Amino acid sequence: MGIVFKQSFNNTLVLFLGFAIGGLNVLFLYTHFLEAEYFGLITFLLSSANMIMPLMVFGMQHTIIRFFSSYQEKTDQDNFLLTAVLLPLLVMVPMAILGVVFYNQIAEFLARENIIIKQYTFTIFFLAVFMGYFEVFYAWSRVQMKSVFGNFIKEVFARISVSLLLFAVYLEWINADEFIYAVVLVYFLRVVIMMLYAFKLYFPEWVWPGFPKNLREILSFSMYIIMAGSAGTILLEIDKFMIPQMKFIAEVAYYSVGVYIASVIGIPSRAMQQIINPITAREINNNNMDEVSNLYRKSSLNLLIIGGLLFLLINLNIGDLYSIINKPEYSVGISIVLIISISELVKLSLGTNGAILTNSRYYKMLFYYSIGMALSVIVLNRILIESLGIVGAALATLLVVAMFSILKIIYVKARLNMQPFSSKTGTLLMITGVIYSIFSFVDISSNAYFNIVLKSLMITVTFVFLVVKFKLSEDINLIFRKYLGL
Repeated sequence: MGIVFKQSFNNTLVLFLGFAIGGLNVLFLYTHFLEAEYFGLITFLLSSANMIMPLMVFGMQHTIIRFFSSYQEKTDQDNFLLTAVLLPLLVMVPMAILGVVFYNQIAEFLARENIIIKQYTFTIFFLAVFMGYFEVFYAWSRVQMKSVFGNFIKEVFARISVSLLLFAVYLEWINADEFIYAVVLVYFLRVVIMMLYAFKLYFPEWVWPGFPKNLREILSFSMYIIMAGSAGTILLEIDKFMIPQMKFIAEVAYYSVGVYIASVIGIPSRAMQQIINPITAREINNNNMDEVSNLYRKSSLNLLIIGGLLFLLINLNIGDLYSIINKPEYSVGISIVLIISISELVKLSLGTNGAILTNSRYYKMLFYYSIGMALSVIVLNRILIESLGIVGAALATLLVVAMFSILKIIYVKARLNMQPFSSKTGTLLMITGVIYSIFSFVDISSNAYFNIVLKSLMITVTFVFLVVKFKLSEDINLIFRKYLGL
């Protein structure tokens, strides 16, 4: 776990920095510098682009991770990487043509409840292209075991740029319309930087005939991953897409704040996946299934430990946090935070389950799972948003995540005889539940800032003490022995 832990640690720092800047944007700058209507609009545009992004790049970001380590000759690696860059054009060009021909119909459909969407519909295509090629070149660098710089550009660069643009709106250097177009430009600059870095790490040379020998296998894998990736992204983004189709677009802003706060819990998983996915692919390609199983168990437990602490810190301080935001209309998000937080914990418990399925011969099952998840969340969103509003969207996400996570765990156990849980998992959940129950009744001060700091300190000390005391994680206990002599 050495390289995994080192790069995961660096990626975690980058992600926390990115989320801190993003938190400043979402909780304060967006809410105070931009009208809720435009905050909801930019959220809708980015979510829509995210949903079609896997299709736009033909799933190549996953294909690079899956196949690069299987090539031994540089010529084969070069041809493979060049193919991964060119194949998405087979999708992008026809999509662009169809978009131009049917633009008015598409724009009117998306804007039927909120007319403000119509004039910005075309930006969805460009955002999807920029996001997609960024992921391709990011995967390019990850297979070279270099993930930190790309993670920085992805998580920090974009958010700092948005911060500056929001201040520009506040200072009236640009208006809200120009802000939307400037954000699109930020995503363009992001992909250019990532491309230059990827070429610096590894610059391929084209050799005739220029296509990998296993092109048919690559295309088959990519087709399944496109559908699985698109369906998986639908699970993450469909709520922010569907809310404007049924409610006022400003409600997307209220919902997004709650989701963003809860998504902090997923930071450890995102950090670890950057490096552990290519390692899992390598071990599977080398048929080293014992190491794959070991990574599966360790990743699940370690992610749950870190995620459990974040869950407690967020949800036991959420009332004070919303009082600091000082926007009463956004306070509907408090219940959304709790619901999405639980779904994030469920996802953390999977550990490397997704990487195992993606890189094994059973990758096709991801297609069926993802389709099932996408259809389920669309149906549940339609029902629950109508009856419960934006809280219903959060509940739909939790129900689908819980159901299909259980199915994935059962499938990997049945096929590969691996499962991520142990008695330590149960102990950890009990510790988390007890601390949550006790501190739910603790209110130290009427000052929100002081209350958050002191309560967070008490929660962290209690949680970490119990985790170390019960020796739940070898990796965490090793850190305490090495640096603190415990």
